[in-house]
Amino acid sequence: MNRSHNFSAGPAVLPFEVLQKAQEELLDYRGTGSSLIELSHRGPEYTEVDLGAREKLKQILGLGDDFEIYFLQGGASTQFSMVPYNFLSGDEQADYILTGSWSKKAFKEAKLFGQANNAFSSEDSNFNRIPTDAELKLAPEARYVHFTSNNTIFGTQFRKEPETAGVPLVCDASSDFLSRPLDIKRYGVLYAGAQKNAGPAGVTIVIIRKDFLATAKTEGVPTILSYATHTGTMFNTPPVFAVYIFNLVLDWLIANGGLEAMDKHNQEKAAILYDEIDRDDFYRGTVLKDSRSLMNVTFRLPSEDLEKEFLAGAKEHRLSGLKGHRSVGGMRASIYNACPKLSVQALVDYMADFRKRKG
Repeated sequence: MNRSHNFSAGPAVLPFEVLQKAQEELLDYRGTGSSLIELSHRGPEYTEVDLGAREKLKQILGLGDDFEIYFLQGGASTQFSMVPYNFLSGDEQADYILTGSWSKKAFKEAKLFGQANNAFSSEDSNFNRIPTDAELKLAPEARYVHFTSNNTIFGTQFRKEPETAGVPLVCDASSDFLSRPLDIKRYGVLYAGAQKNAGPAGVTIVIIRKDFLATAKTEGVPTILSYATHTGTMFNTPPVFAVYIFNLVLDWLIANGGLEAMDKHNQEKAAILYDEIDRDDFYRGTVLKDSRSLMNVTFRLPSEDLEKEFLAGAKEHRLSGLKGHRSVGGMRASIYNACPKLSVQALVDYMADFRKRKG
């Protein structure tokens, strides 16, 4: 088997051990004679997987009984609407921190339901940085403060939660979920599409603090979009295979030291790559250094022609997924939890050789 060095932004690389385990169990799940994805989602086999994933997630994040966990569908994009649908109405306010395309989309949806305030935007500098706490213009009466913890397209990341004077945080954590420890009790809602760090596309993990959930609207919300509908029950068929893989990823995460170990590993990988970018001006990082993401490393070359040549050569070296998002161009190396240091080193070696030949 000749697997590539996968730097795709999502769906993204999964732990090899997880893929092997899924391969072993795909045709005959633990002696049932059927695949898990052929069995009832209310049967004992899937129920064990579902409950196991919830308990492991609680262990990893340090969640007590004061949080609800949901395995929903529709990606983060559905949560852009679902959060304000449940928690914002009329003249109620919510603050939104705009640091990229996805936070802008969430902000747009929130304005349909209540008064969404622009607490900060770095759009005038092409979203090249994260704000300081002093720059945030927060409303004391806000129901929540929404932020996107890591910006996949632009390559920026909050390395700590913004200060909100006690107002609950609502976070789209899709692209750095489970990559580092969190001050979880500060969150009213945390949601994440699984397809970056947690599993395949298809399941969205939503975590809501119960005291915040108690303030959700009870009327006027469509049944499937109400968090109350999904509390304590399996209302509709869950994304069985995606939850199954998520459960295996949690096993892998625990076996490899949990969030503290992942954070250390991710910092080491990012340092190797950023050091190569900063070696001279041949490669140019696109964001301010104190805002750089550990998950998505974005950079440019001296010309678009060189970028095309760089990508063609990368493909020959089995380095995949390096093309930047179509809206910004350039290069993007996504180095999520499951991306091994070996892959990052292979990329750096190629970058050094390309510079030597073309710089």
